[in-house]
Amino acid sequence: MTTRFPRFFVALLALVLVAAACGDDATEDSSDASASASEAATDEASDEAMEEESDEAMEEESDEAMAEEPGTIVDVAVANGSFTTLVAAVEAAGLVETLSGEGPFTVFAPTDDAFAAALEALGLTAEELLADTETLTSILTYHVVSGEVPSSEVVTLDGASVATVNGAEITIGVDGDTVTVDDATVTAVDVEASNGVIHVIDSVLLPPAG
Repeated sequence: MTTRFPRFFVALLALVLVAAACGDDATEDSSDASASASEAATDEASDEAMEEESDEAMEEESDEAMAEEPGTIVDVAVANGSFTTLVAAVEAAGLVETLSGEGPFTVFAPTDDAFAAALEALGLTAEELLADTETLTSILTYHVVSGEVPSSEVVTLDGASVATVNGAEITIGVDGDTVTVDDATVTAVDVEASNGVIHVIDSVLLPPAG
C-alpha cells in the first residue's frame, strides 16, 4: 500500500497536467482562430472602404469632366468677355438659337476692339448697327462657316475661297505663321465649343456689296 499510493498519486497528477496543457492549447487555438477572423474582417472592411473611395474618385472625375465640357459657341463667347459687341449683335439679329444649335460651325470672331474700329470706319454707333438687323445679319453670317474647320486645316487653304453661311465667300491667306481671312488677321485659334470652333480675328469682315 505504501508504494502503490504514491505511484497512483503521481499518475493522477500527470493526467491533470496533461489535461491542463491540452486546455491551454485549445485556448491558444481559439485565440488564433478569433484573431484570424478579426484580421479577415478588418481586411474585408478595408477592401470595401478602398472600393468606395475608388467609386467616389471616379464619380468626382466624371463630374469634373462634365463641368469642364465647353458650352455652345454663344456660351463660350459670353464667358470669354472679349466679344460683348459680337454677342449683342448675335442677340439683336436673332441668331442665338442658330449658333447654339447642333452645328457644327466655324466662327471667325471679331473682338470688341475690332468692332470699335469697324464702327468708327463706318461712321456708325453700336446702337445704329444693332438696330439695322438686316445688315447686321448679313455681316454676322459672313463670319460663319458650316462645319468645324480647325486651324490645322485652315493653314492648308492658302488662296482658297470658302463659302460662308451668308452665301458669299471669304478668302483665306497663309504667309508663314500669319493667317488672314479677307483683310482680317487671325490672332487666336481653336477656341473649342460643344458645337464647333472659334478663331479670333482682329477686324470685322464686311460681305461684298450686292
